[in-house]
Order: sequence, then structure tokens, then C-alpha cells
Amino acid sequence: MASGLVSDIQRFCTHDGPGIRTTVFLKGCPLDCFWCHNPESKSFAPGLLYTAHLCIACGYCVECCPEHAHSIFNDEHHFDRTRCRECLACADECYTGALEQVGREMTAAQVVAVAEKDRAFYEESGGGLTLSGGEPAAQPEFALEICSLAKAAGISVCIETCGFGPAERFLSLAPHVDLFLWDLKDTDEARHLASTGAVLAPILENLRRVDRAGGTTVLRCVLIPDVNLNQQHLDGVAAVFRSLANCGGIELLAYHPLGASKLERLGIECTRPLPAACAPDELVSAANYLRGLVGESGVIER
Repeated sequence: MASGLVSDIQRFCTHDGPGIRTTVFLKGCPLDCFWCHNPESKSFAPGLLYTAHLCIACGYCVECCPEHAHSIFNDEHHFDRTRCRECLACADECYTGALEQVGREMTAAQVVAVAEKDRAFYEESGGGLTLSGGEPAAQPEFALEICSLAKAAGISVCIETCGFGPAERFLSLAPHVDLFLWDLKDTDEARHLASTGAVLAPILENLRRVDRAGGTTVLRCVLIPDVNLNQQHLDGVAAVFRSLANCGGIELLAYHPLGASKLERLGIECTRPLPAACAPDELVSAANYLRGLVGESGVIER
């Protein structure tokens, strides 16, 4: 039985594929997008979140930390991350949730068992299980077994993917996946490399190979001011869409700097200023422009 690291499981999701879905966030991502919404999922190892306003300075973390990273002064908790080795003993003792482990090992069967609890909602809404991350294909055996078990149980499966990795991973997943939500971070080679640390060409090639194998996709595009919110990128998205035989549409999402608070809770300093949020009128304008290129029914706004 395959096992892997899961950073979170969210139930009753409505924006991660059709219907009501259980979204499973796997740990680890080969990309390093500086605007990442889920920075807690980037690392391939468990991590530690600290939410200061939840702390009541009870001192349990002080007693259990072998590195003396926690201390209490004047009834206030102080956390020295330079001492922390992320053994996560403090998270086990913190009953308020101020210190929280992110990333727990689960088996594929355990993941599918969580999804099974909401089968009635899937059947009513056309929903199912969605694998997200991180990058699901970065834990290939784990992701494949989750998908195959879910399909065998009659649960619809979606995967949200950046598309980066060996093509064989995506082709092996395709028979067990009803829909790939394929993130297009940018369609400009230089900007993609600068913003994500990854080359664009293999991502597009993997997308085309999955398409030729009969895999159904939706292109997911987060529009980010001063990064990819421009006509050149939209033209590129439309060109990719038109090149695919089994693509159901383009889903546009407005960027919000949601990752900023998570970076603070992870103790990570921003090395590059986060972009401003994408305004509603910018999203509408981009959607209307794309509809002029691919047709009215080919674009979805989120």
C-alpha cells in the first residue's frame, strides 16, 4: 500500500473541479512560484506553522522542545526559529493549535476513506475527489494509487497539476483521472523560468501528450498583475487551448496575495515583493478578451 505526505484535506470544496469535492493537498512541488498560494505545500518534508494569536503562553512547548527554541517572557511566547529543527514535538503538545504540523503521512486507502464519507454529495452534485498540492505528480506512486482506488470505488477524480515532471507520470495517471486542471503559470518562456524556476517547454509537451492519450483537461490560469496579466499571455493561452483536442475550457482565477500570511506563519521572509491582487474589472476584461479568441463558452471566471 503506497503512502505519502498530505498537507491538508478540505471537504465540501466547490472550486476544484465539478460539483462538491474533497480536495487533498499533497506535499512537495518542483516549482518555486514566488506568489504561491500554498507555500506550506512546497517542501517535501513536514513543516511547522506558528499562529501567534492562538498562543496562550501555556509553556508546554518550552518544556518539550529539545532545542530550546521556545521561551516565555512576561507571559508572552517567543519562538526562535533559528534554533528550531522541526522535530514537531511542540506541535504535538500545543492544544490551542498555535503550533501546527503541516504534512502527515497517510496511506492511499486512508485518503480515499476520507473521500468516501461524502459520496452522497458527489452523487448529487457530480463531484468527487481532487488531488492538489504542492504537485500531486511529485509523489507519483502515492498519487497513482489514490486515483486508482478512488476510480475503483466509483468516485470521480480530478488532478490539479503544474504539469512539470517526467511525461510517464502523467500518462500513467490519465486512465484513472476524469479531469486534469492544468495550471498555465505563464506562456512566455523567460517569464515562466524567472517566476517559477522551471522551464515551460516540458510542461506544454506533457499537456499535449496527455491530450493525445485522450486525457480531458481544463486550462487553469491565475492572472497576476505585473507578472502574466497581459495580452501576450492571453494570446498564448488561447493558442494552447486551440491546439488541444480534449480541452474543456479555460478557467481564469484572480490572484490574491493569500500566501503572505502563510509565509509569516512558516517563518519565511519574502525575497521578492508579492504582487497586488487582481482587481475584478481586470479579470472581467481578460475574460472578455479571451472569449473573443476562443468563443463564449470556452472561458470560466472564478
